Amino acid sequence: MCGRFALYTSFQSIKEYADILAELEELEANYNVAPGQNIPIILRKNDGNYLELFKWGLIPFWAKDPQIGYKMINTRAETINEKPSFKYAFQKRRCLVPANGFYEWRKKDKQPFYIHLKERKLFTFAGIWENWKSPEGEFIQTCSIITTSANDTLENIHNRMPVILPRNSEMDWLSNEDQNVLKNLLRPYPADEISFFKVSHNVNSVKNNQPELINPIV
Repeated sequence: MCGRFALYTSFQSIKEYADILAELEELEANYNVAPGQNIPIILRKNDGNYLELFKWGLIPFWAKDPQIGYKMINTRAETINEKPSFKYAFQKRRCLVPANGFYEWRKKDKQPFYIHLKERKLFTFAGIWENWKSPEGEFIQTCSIITTSANDTLENIHNRMPVILPRNSEMDWLSNEDQNVLKNLLRPYPADEISFFKVSHNVNSVKNNQPELINPIV
């Protein structure tokens, strides 16, 4: 599962990381990104990569009620090519969700942990996106983060984790059309390349959004 994450890298750094063409106003650091918020995602268009803001929580194009998006913040890798809610986006509407780290709560005691990569301050989750049109004609652009089984490092905290793409696989995820290749990318990130530590329960509230949220506690 991935229900909260942190993104505090500047737009300029993301632009350089993913060779972004489109200009976006400077991003505000967000140490407690939550479902329902507008988050920056990386899209591939004909002439290159673009960074745009999408609402986190996928609303399938056929949905009647936009509130369904809060139930679809995550998409299971195992069934992404089968479920009607996700399979069309998997085929044609894939994205990267930049992040610096994410939070997970240990099931047995609800202790929150901050999880990050050892060697990279910035990385991307595999994601999918949709356009949804309301009965009044309003378009809402939404996205979902893909999850897979937890690796050996994280399985004692939670049995699921977001799909973190290797650096050299990110462009494949955006542009490759072979579903077998794409499905093969949706695997747990190597356990020995991930670190985590306990953080304050202050992260439980989306009202809290300070750099101190990612400080380790004893």
